Amino acid sequence: MKYLRDDAGLLDADDADDAQSATALLESRLLEVERAMAELPPGHAPAAKAELQLDAARLLLDLGRREEAWNSAREAFEVFAGDEAWEQAVIACDLLYRAEQPESLAALGQGIWLAVTFPIDPELSVAMLQHVVEETPDDADGAAVAAATAHYVVELRSQGKEKEDLQFFTGKLLATVARRHSNVEDQAQFDQWMERLELHDPEKFLPRMRNVVDVLVQDDWWIDREAIWAKLPVN
Repeated sequence: MKYLRDDAGLLDADDADDAQSATALLESRLLEVERAMAELPPGHAPAAKAELQLDAARLLLDLGRREEAWNSAREAFEVFAGDEAWEQAVIACDLLYRAEQPESLAALGQGIWLAVTFPIDPELSVAMLQHVVEETPDDADGAAVAAATAHYVVELRSQGKEKEDLQFFTGKLLATVARRHSNVEDQAQFDQWMERLELHDPEKFLPRMRNVVDVLVQDDWWIDREAIWAKLPVN
């Protein structure tokens, strides 16, 4: 999987020598990306630089340079949003969230709104919704709503082996949320919990997901939701 990974990254090395080598490798890769940006031809498409800025942001995050990673991904987001390249915009939001800056929760909310609104890579959508699970207190309903939305997105947008793998993941995510939210331990309790929180009905939980997004973003929207919504085939 591209987005749902538990790997610790290059910098989690076993000893000081390994850590130093990993840092040097990341810095070397970052220099290559910066060189590629500097060598872009005059009149290049803004998206060409924005893609490189995403690469730079990933490397900067691995190096612990979070503010620089934020700046790189934020510029890229503006380009992709302007081009209506929504999947790339969501990737930028994921990086902005992981940069742990003052506006990172606003970035997460906007990424989730785009990831649920548009038929992007379902794994990326699930990864964004998983962040809500991680951010939400155990006794709050927001994590349950996010997990149910993730399960619903997978049902709608994936197929074959991908669907099987993602449904297994979102099923486990729902079970984990149920356990921490209400001490759910068996199938009967789980079914009752799903019913009580109305997590079987997207007409009930999707509006609540929008409320969660509004709490994350507050008034700090970087996109015009109404204009975007008006362009959709069904709105």
